[in-house]
Amino acid sequence: MTGRSPRARRRFGATAAAACLAVLAGVPLASGTAHAAGYRYWSFWEGGAGGTWAYATQGPATIRPADGAVHGYRFAVSADSRDADRPRGAPDFAAICADTPAREGSKRVALVLDFGTPADAPAGGTPPAPRTACARVAADATGAEALAAVAAPLRYNSQALLCAISGYPEKGCGEQVDTPATGPATPSAPSATAAAPEAAADGDGGPQLGLYAGAAAVAALGAAALVRARRRGRR
Repeated sequence: MTGRSPRARRRFGATAAAACLAVLAGVPLASGTAHAAGYRYWSFWEGGAGGTWAYATQGPATIRPADGAVHGYRFAVSADSRDADRPRGAPDFAAICADTPAREGSKRVALVLDFGTPADAPAGGTPPAPRTACARVAADATGAEALAAVAAPLRYNSQALLCAISGYPEKGCGEQVDTPATGPATPSAPSATAAAPEAAADGDGGPQLGLYAGAAAVAALGAAALVRARRRGRR
C-alpha cells in the first residue's frame, strides 16, 4: 500500500468497501434460505414470579440455579426465541417439589418437561406426555446436571448440543423444517441459550450462524481498509 499513489489507495479503499457491502448483502440471502422455516429443538426456560416463563439467558450447562429454581424445557418447532412455545405447565416449585424437603449440602430444582405436540414431532415420532420432576442435586450443580438427574437418557451431538431428553426424540438435533408448527413468523436459528443452541450442528443437521460472525469480521476489515486509504490519500 505504501508504494501506491493516492488514487490507487482510494481505489483500493473503494474496492474493499464494495467487497464489505457485497458480503453483508449476501447475509440476508444466505440466511433467507436458512430462515425459510423454523427449527425443531428443545428450548430452555426459567420460571419467574407470578407463574410466568422467561426464555433463559444462559444455557443449562452454564447456569447454576439456586434451591427453589424452576426450569422448563419445551420441544417444538419455532422460528426464534420470540415465538418459541413455552412449557405447558406452571412453574410451581412448591407443588413440584412438595415431597422433596430441603436438605443441607444439596439443592432442589423443579423441572417441567414438555415433549411437544404431534405437530412438533419428527416423522414417525410420538411425543411423551408432559411431566414434572424435582431434582435434588449438589449445591454447585448446573441446570444440565439437574436435568440429567431426573430425565435420563439425554442425548448430545458432537458439539455438545442437547438433542434429546428422556430419549426423545430418537434422532435429529435442531434441524430445519419446512413448515413451522407454531405458525408464520420471521425465522432465525435457536438462540444461544436454547437447549439446542445456535451453533453449527453435526451430521444431525441444525442452524449455522457462523456466516454472521464472518460477515461482521469482513465488514470490520473492509471499513478499516477504507479509513486507512482515505487517511493516506490526504497525506
